[in-house]
Amino acid sequence: SWGMAVNVYSTSVTSENLSRHDMLAWVNDSLQLNYTKIEQLCSGAAYCQFMDMLFPGCVHLRKVKFQAKLEHEYIHNFKVLQAAFKKMGVDKIIAVERLVKGKFQDNFEFIQWFKKFFDANYDGKEYNPLLARQGQDVAPPPNPGDHIFNKPKKPIGTAGN
Repeated sequence: SWGMAVNVYSTSVTSENLSRHDMLAWVNDSLQLNYTKIEQLCSGAAYCQFMDMLFPGCVHLRKVKFQAKLEHEYIHNFKVLQAAFKKMGVDKIIAVERLVKGKFQDNFEFIQWFKKFFDANYDGKEYNPLLARQGQDVAPPPNPGDHIFNKPKKPIGTAGN
């Protein structure tokens, strides 16, 4: 069991902020994900798992919708995150209704704050993200703004018909 979280209030843009590329690499390496853009953090799932990594047991990962593709599922994940923040005494307002829209700037600002929060609280313990998810595959959310239905499907095996 753990004490309360160390709070981080600095959100100033400083040299220690990682580029979007480095930030994605950190998220993907830490959680064994395949996100390709910051906007995909809008599902909230990665943050829930990071909280499990920092404070084991503070999040019921079974409640996290790792396959979330719809806004109401993203909102559900952020509610799980809010509950974990409350439990751990994290003093941070999560602008859920902004984050779930999948805009780059909102999501980038939040992950920058979260990385500082993570660094202030992580004790370096080993963590197996796949085991923690119990093999739940994490589908990165579809690119916000794209409609999945418009993607032309390549016909399979239609050669010679």
